[in-house]
Formats: sequence, structure tokens, C-alpha cells
Amino acid sequence: MKKIVAQYTLAILTAVASLPYTAYAQKQKPVQLLLNASPWRFAGGIALSTLSSQKTSATFTAPFDSSSFTIKMRVNLKAVTAATNLLTIPGVLNLTTFQHDPKDKKRQNYPAYAMADGSVPVLEAALKLYPPTEPKGHDMPIGIPLAMLAKPSGQHDVVLHFSGVRWTLYVDNELLDNDFALGYPKWGKQSSWEINPSLVSGAEIIFPGIEPQRVVLSRPRTANEIQYWTPQGHNSWVGDVATFYHQGRYHVFYLFDRRGHASKFGKGGHYFEHLSTTDFKTWTEHDAATPIEAQWETMGTGTPFIFDNKLSISYGLHTTRIYPKELTTLPLQWDYYNKNGFTGSFRYDTLKGYPAGSTYSVSQDGISNFEKTKILFHPCENPSVYTDPEGRLRMLANYGAKGTWESKSIVGGWRSVNPNFPPGGDCTFFFRWGNYDYVIGGFTGYWSKPASAPEDQFVNGVKAGLDFYNGMNVPAVTQIKNGRFVLAGWIPIAGWGGSLVIHEMIQSADGRIGTKWMEEIIPATQKARSLATQIKQTSTFSTGSSSFLLSFDVEPGTDVQGKLGALLFGKDGDNQACEVQVSPRANKAQYGRGQLDAFSRSEKSLREGGSPSGARNYAIENLKGTDKPFKVRIIVKYSAKFGGSQVDTEIAGQRTMIAFRPDLKVEKLLFRSEGTGIKNVKIAALKN
Repeated sequence: MKKIVAQYTLAILTAVASLPYTAYAQKQKPVQLLLNASPWRFAGGIALSTLSSQKTSATFTAPFDSSSFTIKMRVNLKAVTAATNLLTIPGVLNLTTFQHDPKDKKRQNYPAYAMADGSVPVLEAALKLYPPTEPKGHDMPIGIPLAMLAKPSGQHDVVLHFSGVRWTLYVDNELLDNDFALGYPKWGKQSSWEINPSLVSGAEIIFPGIEPQRVVLSRPRTANEIQYWTPQGHNSWVGDVATFYHQGRYHVFYLFDRRGHASKFGKGGHYFEHLSTTDFKTWTEHDAATPIEAQWETMGTGTPFIFDNKLSISYGLHTTRIYPKELTTLPLQWDYYNKNGFTGSFRYDTLKGYPAGSTYSVSQDGISNFEKTKILFHPCENPSVYTDPEGRLRMLANYGAKGTWESKSIVGGWRSVNPNFPPGGDCTFFFRWGNYDYVIGGFTGYWSKPASAPEDQFVNGVKAGLDFYNGMNVPAVTQIKNGRFVLAGWIPIAGWGGSLVIHEMIQSADGRIGTKWMEEIIPATQKARSLATQIKQTSTFSTGSSSFLLSFDVEPGTDVQGKLGALLFGKDGDNQACEVQVSPRANKAQYGRGQLDAFSRSEKSLREGGSPSGARNYAIENLKGTDKPFKVRIIVKYSAKFGGSQVDTEIAGQRTMIAFRPDLKVEKLLFRSEGTGIKNVKIAALKN
């Protein structure tokens, strides 16, 4: 029997003791991410047709195998007032430049990079593809805001590359946007093409396409900070997170998202990218763990685990987003289970149907370099695989199945051991901490029980108001060294994607879980300055920066109705303002829509029907540590890419809550209180 040692990781962060942040800002070692990004080169290839300023149009006959192509161009980008074509292949491709609406952040998020005058000129290439399940073609646009270029105007080398799987835009050897193909263009017997000589001095089209080669850099590129991080690019985000701690290294796998789930014609186009660290100070970006390599692929959430002493990651093939279930392998898998009482093991590259369900990849070096096994081991499409503390290989089934399953081997033979728990639908995960077992969902579900209690004794913590949901979506919990537990997830900014957030978890003697900031990765700050030693009446202050760390001490008072409000607002006053409100004696806190002349209205907790996973206005309840003097720390992180501000609040070092406020760029603070004291108000601008 193969030795199976699976350690499941899901996320919640255990609280680290809070250092005085003025001293912390001076002593904290900066966090750095070593990026995997590099330039690309397109070598070789013989042009089928070539255009120039002297020969601006031509016709050509696409070869029989036209499943891939590359177009190289030399362009002279200029400011335009009206949409202007650079290159046209009728019925196939249009490359245009135009002025984008600075207020329209949908899909491509072009306003992430605006010119100094606020305008958003764009370069966009739309390729018409014909998906196999639809008779009509659809344009698949990729593009960039020109302001993201070091020199937005002038001469640039532009490459458009269609690999049959990816549709990609390169400018000056840098990959700046891509999407994942469904279908192929229709070339016809003869194709014509044309360039605009005022903007394009030369172009060549090559069949088959040239596969780009990565340029090896002597020094890796770097990014500052990991907290609130997003992948490079104007429209790239962090999706569902899966974490693991193995041989002293903390791994973060995340579903790479472009366009807030709108890639691949709205089918998602998600796959797992990979980060890791050994000290939470220096992080490494690795090659993708589960890259998309076929048109039918789009992936869903899973979990890392150890199988046969090898680091592995399970994940779902969400093929039913593209093809009807009847055309996939799911009927075959369910038929096998229904006949045998356990799941089969199928190599999906040997089957006729489109692969769907649960599969896994294996690291070849124990750190990265993952290879797909191409084994389907269960028909559910969001597998949560783990080894429990008793050494049993288990899986919580989500999306397409439900309940708890068990097997002797990852490759198949899975039997249902609890068909009704968890209830499925949500992305659920199991972990044990000390004397307690926990199952958490991606958005709303939370159950716990003593570890010694039978499996039917899980208690719904949400109904009791004892959950720890704090704005993170699909949180993943992992135990790291020294018995600490870490929670990681994403904050919704652009549909099904946003920024990475990592907090530490704390546990009470009764098994209750809370969260606090992880000190190692608090963003670096400038020197703090004092705003007030005590707030005696409603007071307003300028922040001096749109991204900052704010802290203050709270005297809770005796009135159960007592509360304080920290209002964050910009030049528009009430518009988009956010209030952080804390009611110490009522043990409640909330984000609410801010008002200059009054406290925000009462918001609902998850138990009451609120939506922490929406990361907008919501409440948390049953706070701990607020019955005596305590500290509140708030980080406000503004980004033009976000199109607003992320607000991360830590209360008494035992609970956190995070919100995203679209269109909010904080310039001022307003403090107000009723029956609650506010002291030692300090602020420090973020360095990055």
C-alpha cells in the first residue's frame, strides 16, 4: 500500500502579538516577491505575407493547418480622438486604438492606467472565434491601456499570437494581456489584410504560429509587499486560494483570474498559479501549477496534499461550463460509481468525452514543477482532498457532489462515508486545531466540534454568531511552524477576483476562532505621526496619503449603546465614504455607508443575513477583548488598479474585517463617539 501523508491546508490566521506600530514601522524588514515574469522573444518563422508603408494591403491563402498564427508589427502609437484601425483582416481580426471611457472599469479594467490628463487611450485586438457549441462567431478582445507603457506614444514592437489555446498581446517583448480560446477563426479560401501606414510601418503574418521563448534574466524582477497583492497587469486578479505548509515552506496556490471570470467567453479560464515562502519575508513566484493546455480546460478550486511522499494538488475540471454534461466524462464516472459503490480511476487522455471532474497534479521537486497526472478520480468538480489526523485519506465534495468521501488511494476507489455533510455547493475544507475539528465553507458555512466527538456532532457556528468570516472569499487554513495557523483568501474587487489577503488565526480555550494581522507581512510604513492624544468631540483630520496605517486606543465605557465611528472619506464627502464602527459593550463592529453628520445605519452580521463575503457593508458580532481598553488598527490601501480602497481593520488583536470600497480615495478622517473614549490616534503613510 502506498504511504499517504496528506496534510490539508485551508486558511485562517492565528493572531500574532501586536507590536507598537511606530516602532514596528522602523524595524520591520521589507517584504519582497521575486517575480517569475520576464520578456519573451519570437525567433524564426517564415512570413506567409508581409506588409509595409509601401505595400499596405495584400491577400494570402491560409495553410490547411491554420490552428495557430503569429503577427509581428512595428507600430507608431499616437493619441487619437476617434477609434482608428491599425490592422484589419476582414471577418477575422481588427487591431484598433481608441479612447476608453475613464469611468468604465468593467471587463478589461482599462482605467487602471490613465494618462496625466485622465484620458484612457487603448490598444485592442479583437479576434473572431467560432466556439464548437455555437454556430455564430464571437469577438475575443485583448488589449491594454497605453498609459501602462513606459512610453505610451512612439515606436513599439507589437506581436499578436494565437496558439490555438491562448490569444496573447505582446508589446516590446512583454506579455501584457491574453485570453483563452474557444474555437478558431475562419480564414476562407483567400484572406485579405491591410495596415494603416500612418500608425504601422510593417507587418508580417506567420503560419503556424511561433511559440514564444522566455528570456532568462540575470536578476529576477521584484514586487514590494505580498499583502493586498495582485498579479501584474491591468486586468489580472487573485481568485480562489489553496494553501499548504510542507518542509518549512508555505505555499499559496491561487486561481489566476483575468476580467473577473469573463475570460474564455465568460467560462472563467481559471488555472492555479503558485507562490511560496520560507519566512514570509521573501516570496517566490513559480511557474503555473496547472496551466491551461487545451481549449476544453477551465479549472476550479481544490487543495494541496501529500500523496506517496509527493507534494500534489487536487482541482476540478469545470468542463460543464463549456460543454453539456452529456458530452463530458461525468456520465461514465457516475455510472461506474453507481454500479460499484466507489469511484473509478480513468486516464482522461484515453476517453472519448471531454474530461470533467476531479484530477490532480504532482510536483517533481517537492516545491514546484508540477505535472498533470491526467487521472480522473471523482466526478465532483471542486475536490477538497486531505489526510485527517487519524491518517485517513478523505475528501469533501463540492460542486457536482456533496458529503465526505474516503479512499485508500488518491487515484480512485472513493466511497461516500457521510453523504449529507458537508452539504456541498460551497467550497468546504477540514482542519484540526488542538482539541477541535473544523469545517469551513468558502462564503458562509462554518461547523466545529471537539476532536473526540463523533462526526455527526458538528455544530453550526454561523447560527450562534461565532463564525470568523471577515470579508475573505474561499478562505484557506494552514498550520505553519510553532503551532501557528494562517488564513488566506481573496477580497472581491473585480467580479470573481481581487487581491490576496493573509491573516493569522487565534484560538480560545473553548475552540472559538478569531483572526488578527500577521505581523511579518504588514505593509511597510513611513514614520508615524500623532493626530490626537484624545478625541473629545467630533474631529476631522487630513490623512496626507490615500494609503496609510491608522491606529488608536479605545476606552469602552459602560453603556451598552456606546460606539465609535472612524469615517473615511474623499473629496466627494459622503459619496463612497466608509465608516468603521465599533460598539465595544455590544461586542459588535461593522463597515457602513459613511455620513458626515451621523453614524452609519446598523448593518447585519452573517447570522443576521448579512454578507461578509461581499466585502462591502456588513457586521461582525461577539467580539472578544472589547470589555476593557483595546487597540484598533486600520490599513487603507488605495490603488488605481483597484479603482478604490481596501480597508483592513483589526480589533483588540482578536478579530479582523476587510472591505473594498469602489471609487473611494481617502483624503480625510472623521472621528465621532458616544459613550466611548478614543485616544492616541496615530497615522503612518504606506511606503508602497
